[in-house]
Amino acid sequence: MSLKMVRSGLWAPLVVALALSTLASAAAAQAAAGDAVRGAKVAYTCYGCHGIPDYRNTYPTYHVPKIFGQRADYIIAALGEYKAGTRQHGRNGTMNAQAASLSDKDIADVAAFFAGATPLKGDGATGTPPAIVATCAACHGPDGVAIAGTGAPNLAGQHADYLVNSLHGYQKGTRQNAIMQGFAGQLKEEDVQAAAKWFAAQSPGLWAQKASGAKY
Repeated sequence: MSLKMVRSGLWAPLVVALALSTLASAAAAQAAAGDAVRGAKVAYTCYGCHGIPDYRNTYPTYHVPKIFGQRADYIIAALGEYKAGTRQHGRNGTMNAQAASLSDKDIADVAAFFAGATPLKGDGATGTPPAIVATCAACHGPDGVAIAGTGAPNLAGQHADYLVNSLHGYQKGTRQNAIMQGFAGQLKEEDVQAAAKWFAAQSPGLWAQKASGAKY
């Protein structure tokens, strides 16, 4: 790594990508063993929130995230954090209780179901991204389709208010990921809003789906 890269800050995205790649290896191995057919049955209770159009979390209020098309390794990591209590969900801990009821196999199978048989592929970024997206792109991709092996989630098409809440969570410590906490802690509120709006507008992206199979 050159001194010029260090002084300019160009090294930061490379360090982030390398660190997340190391953290993601265990989840990726677990994801490869997931059974999507069984996962569809285990995931049926998820539709109570993730299968209702325009459904919102309360305290704080934001859209429940779209999870169809999400990377399996990220879903596994997220559910593992909820289960371990290192990631909290609102005041009542709904997701913590839900994750605690799942076995490791359940989690892998549910992740395989939501990820789908074909990984989400972007068609390239739409529009001119705000400057902050350049750093995000090292893991989340320039169009919000995450770089394989980083363990980062797809962000394309996700609800903007959910992304804002997620970044606020890293800033407040309710989400405990050293990489993201360090990054989010440096963001101004206008950066948070700009990045969220940008990734939410990218297509193709994540989607929501009713128990009937209808997408929305």
